[in-house]
Amino acid sequence: MKENKTAGAQGKKALIDLVLSAFFMALGMVLPFLTGQIPAIGNMLLPMHVPVFLCALICGWQYGTAVGFILPLLRCAVFGMPIFYPNAIGMAFELAAYAFVSGFLYGRSRWKCLLSLYRSLVTAMLAGRAVWGVAQVVLLGIKGNRFTLAAFIAGGFTNALPGIILQLILIPAVMLLLRRTGLMKLHRRVRTKGETSHD
Repeated sequence: MKENKTAGAQGKKALIDLVLSAFFMALGMVLPFLTGQIPAIGNMLLPMHVPVFLCALICGWQYGTAVGFILPLLRCAVFGMPIFYPNAIGMAFELAAYAFVSGFLYGRSRWKCLLSLYRSLVTAMLAGRAVWGVAQVVLLGIKGNRFTLAAFIAGGFTNALPGIILQLILIPAVMLLLRRTGLMKLHRRVRTKGETSHD
């Protein structure tokens, strides 16, 4: 009986996470319209990043990584933005890295506190930009173009600074709001019998 309840709880959580992932995917498709489809503004505010981070933190790194990788490619196919080569391809690996690192670290944190959240976000931002840089080197190198250190710093940090600040303010604010309203307890990891907690 207890095992049936556990299986039922796991099934319910998986369904909720799947629905939420679809919601975050849709949000990532729509948010870039707020930048007016102007690449320069989009590169500063990074509108697709926020839903990916939230999906990883709320639903788990598995769902977030899938959404992060698919989102820029799907948006390119539907709306033509970002441009497929090299932007959408590079972003797919970048967003997948953000989601994997942030979701994995936060999910394994002993305490789901603000410090843990910021540690997960900052580490993920650094890792994701490193992955993006490697992806650009490979993608541009295929056509014989050079991806310089200056271009990496400008694209990954200098131009993206407004978006980074926005993420560091907005994402913790949303997570705290969900925690205070009690909604986050719907997405706590369900442990199976005999399994030890990593939280």
